[in-house]
Amino acid sequence: MTDLADQAWFRDPALGRILALLSADGGEGRVVGGAVRNSLMGLPVNDVDIATTLRPEAVMERAAAAGIKAVPTGLEHGTVTLVIDGKPFEVTTLRTDVETDGRHAKVAFSTDWKADAERRDLTINALYADAKGEVVDLVGGLADIKTRNIRFIGDAARRIAEDHLRILRFFRFFAYYGSGRPDAEGLKACSAARSKLTTLSAERVWSELRKLLGADDPGRALLWMRQVAVLTEILPESERWGIDAIPSLITTEKALGWTPDPLLRLAAIVPPDLARLEALAARLKLSNAEAATLKAWAMAAPANDEMSPAAFERLLYRNGADGITTRLKLALAVARGKAESDFDEMARSARLIKLLDKAMQWKKPPFPLNGGDVISAGIASGPRVGELLAGLENQWVEENFVSDRAALLARLHERVQ
Repeated sequence: MTDLADQAWFRDPALGRILALLSADGGEGRVVGGAVRNSLMGLPVNDVDIATTLRPEAVMERAAAAGIKAVPTGLEHGTVTLVIDGKPFEVTTLRTDVETDGRHAKVAFSTDWKADAERRDLTINALYADAKGEVVDLVGGLADIKTRNIRFIGDAARRIAEDHLRILRFFRFFAYYGSGRPDAEGLKACSAARSKLTTLSAERVWSELRKLLGADDPGRALLWMRQVAVLTEILPESERWGIDAIPSLITTEKALGWTPDPLLRLAAIVPPDLARLEALAARLKLSNAEAATLKAWAMAAPANDEMSPAAFERLLYRNGADGITTRLKLALAVARGKAESDFDEMARSARLIKLLDKAMQWKKPPFPLNGGDVISAGIASGPRVGELLAGLENQWVEENFVSDRAALLARLHERVQ
């Protein structure tokens, strides 16, 4: 398919209005990048980006004359966002690179479609669709779409030297769209330049890694990243731990209908060592919530799949459900990976599933007493209050939460007499 005119997203009147606006009076606008790529691959289209020969000031002038809201989201890079009925369309002027340093680029505006295509990273991302829906291929992207070949435009080493993040983008796009073996020249160039990843901001590295880990199946991409030492460069914690658990985890996710979770996949390839995970979170600048998730996993006590329901509830109360849930999911993936040839692992899988279901539905019961109750019983404010509360709570937990507030108050008064 080289004509997108019949695609529902392309028939959107708002898009048609913008393309007509940009293509009038000597200008031209074309859809570029992900929307074209995904359509050709039969995948959903979300965002629609547009490239134009018009300079950003001209885009804003035309939008104003047509009553279309224009937001100058990145004028120095030629980008204006046009909004129709609340729907944004990012419009960027054709560009050429004047200067690159592996992290940032100084650009000049252009009217040359081929030059604009050749400055992009991968062939499948440099396809255009004109106002009629006809696909324009200036870099051999259509052939790569058909074979699902992820390939740099032109010289791979040069593309990477322009922006070192393209190393991770190469593997990320392979995880989402690639098939077979990655392009040999691309692999070689990524391996040769892998040390340059340390020059990038932690936020950019983690953003790309998180997206890669969120792919439907990142296993092959991770394997090749490890083969060429790129994974070790950005995630040294994975070097001795390995990625062997990923295939069974992906299989388990699909079988049980789990939503792909980048942090769960990360946990599968790094050791549950609190000190190392805290260093990882600091190095990659994970969010507080992400760091807390890894910490909970590292600190959670392992669940014995043969433990009683009461014992499991006590474990959940004292450790919290989040970390134990992560441990159970990883343990279940390992057990299911062995279950086809091991009856014991099949039985263990069934027990782990029951524990996991309980953990995912579990709500921590509130302890009926508080410090005010202890003080009201005649204990002065101080360490003794906490000691009494902790002792009563521990006994309440060991009895599986059966004592109500009245019973606990009676027990409290017995202890303070």
